[in-house]
Amino acid sequence: MISLRRIDHVSLRVTDVEGAARRWRLQFGLVERERDEHRARLACDDEPFSLELVAAEASGLEHVAYELRRSCSLDDARRHFDGLGIAYEERDDGLRLSDPEDNGVLVMPYREPGERWVPHARAATDQVVGHPRKLGHVNFLTGEMQAGVEFYTRGLGMGLTDWLGAGGVWFHVNGDHHVMALVDKGYSHFHHLAFDVVDIGQMRVALDHLGRHGRWLGWGPVRHGIGGNIASYVRIVEEECFVELYCDMEQLEADHEPRRWPDNRFSSNTWGPLPPRSYFRFDEAAVASERESLEMLGQPLPEEVHK
Repeated sequence: MISLRRIDHVSLRVTDVEGAARRWRLQFGLVERERDEHRARLACDDEPFSLELVAAEASGLEHVAYELRRSCSLDDARRHFDGLGIAYEERDDGLRLSDPEDNGVLVMPYREPGERWVPHARAATDQVVGHPRKLGHVNFLTGEMQAGVEFYTRGLGMGLTDWLGAGGVWFHVNGDHHVMALVDKGYSHFHHLAFDVVDIGQMRVALDHLGRHGRWLGWGPVRHGIGGNIASYVRIVEEECFVELYCDMEQLEADHEPRRWPDNRFSSNTWGPLPPRSYFRFDEAAVASERESLEMLGQPLPEEVHK
């Protein structure tokens, strides 16, 4: 049986490694661990890295990586995948596979941390003041909900946390409410990666800083019913995704039973508005509408054409 410990990193394809690495450092307070012309690896705190940027002709998701628990070896994972008939490739850093919608997944072996003290008791290295505490989770739009649930629960061993009606599902691997989520929008797209911050005060400082860099919120700040976290979603045009800054996420009990929340406004945001339609889209019309708040000015968002 496979057993995941945590999310390790997100790998994004970028057309300009140097420029992208500089943006993520300056705007989100990440520190650079290593870089060459083909790859940059950035960290939140003193972890090896949380964000990988790899050179490519077009931007998009390369993979999401998860670390195995100490009690689960790569050989255990191989036997698990073989038994389920899940194809994988051997990589230097783990096993590379794909979910039902061809989103990349990397399963990595357990790595003993350099220090096991709580973060604030460890000696500082190259962190900067105001950095996020960690990479916490990812979210995907999907057109294959049931296949995705089967893959992430049976294939990767994630626990099912909550449902939003029949249109959304959240998964966990540790005490955090979720490490991954799927929202059914009829098509597949990587939606966001999420950085944990201390509290809403740090979030305010970060959003002011991002605003000065020309970034804007697609939605938020909100208080989710599902997960309980306070969250703000920042549009990243270059890599066609969002970054969520969040705090105050629900911590699960060991015997947590999945819940089915009603698909209503309160489950998504106890403070008020649902997201604009542009929040679930990445085409130019949606980005322009969101940037200028055209929906709020009475200009309907045109239908997206999927090829």
